[in-house]
Amino acid sequence: MMPGPTTDSSERARTNVLAARTGRWLTAHPVLGYVLLAYLLSWPVWVLAHATGSFALVVLGGFGPAGAAAVTLRLTGRPLRPWLRGLLAWRVRPRFYAYALLLPAAVYGVVNLTMQALGADVNWSLLPARVPGYLVNLVLTAALLGGLEEPGWRGYALPRLQERHTPFVATTLLGLAWGVWHVPLYGPAGFVVPLVLAFFYTWLFNRTGSVLMCVLLHGSFTAAQDGLLLTPDSMTVDAVILGTYLLAAGAVLVLTRGRLGAPVPQAEAPPTIDPITGTRTP
Repeated sequence: MMPGPTTDSSERARTNVLAARTGRWLTAHPVLGYVLLAYLLSWPVWVLAHATGSFALVVLGGFGPAGAAAVTLRLTGRPLRPWLRGLLAWRVRPRFYAYALLLPAAVYGVVNLTMQALGADVNWSLLPARVPGYLVNLVLTAALLGGLEEPGWRGYALPRLQERHTPFVATTLLGLAWGVWHVPLYGPAGFVVPLVLAFFYTWLFNRTGSVLMCVLLHGSFTAAQDGLLLTPDSMTVDAVILGTYLLAAGAVLVLTRGRLGAPVPQAEAPPTIDPITGTRTP
């Protein structure tokens, strides 16, 4: 027996009420709601991926952060176009491209040199053969894989966190959320590296406003992690990698005085001295 029009109307009404209530809650909790939704969209898919051994499901789960941002914006009545615009922001200074594309390679150069200084067998002759695979991995990650998380983490969540918190606190909160999101893939300690790497992304996003640059940085880090380590992996190597990440992130914090590329609020701007009169102006 087919349901009648009254049943259909009741179902639509309940759906509309649920959507309205969800939208109001997300409006009041835009970042928390987004993070929970990103987990909800990704984790069940990854559980199924572990059960079936399907790499395609691993990839599909990676779209959770971007999907969560789109759903959150939709339910809260916000337009999608301004959010997507960051993916097209390619007109930035060449030095930001250099940062996005070369920083991870430089970090792994330091890791390899450190391991050599510690007496490990670092096979530099592997590097020419690794470069083509590194470049392919970079492009694939940026275009199809982990790089497409960035419209969610940096394109949606980071600006909203920085509206209420300092760049350091906002990055720490986002890095923790981003890291915990990886736990089903990498285990209980899988949150640590994303938490540290988040500081490199915040500086780049704050200086450029470009999600595209963050996508390229994501691709570069993944490709470097997978292809530019020239010594066998070990606990010592993992410790050196993490230590190098921490030192580099600390350097970014120190050099930016904790602002991570964000402009200094007008109230915090130091007074200037008129070169002619010598008077100080606020």
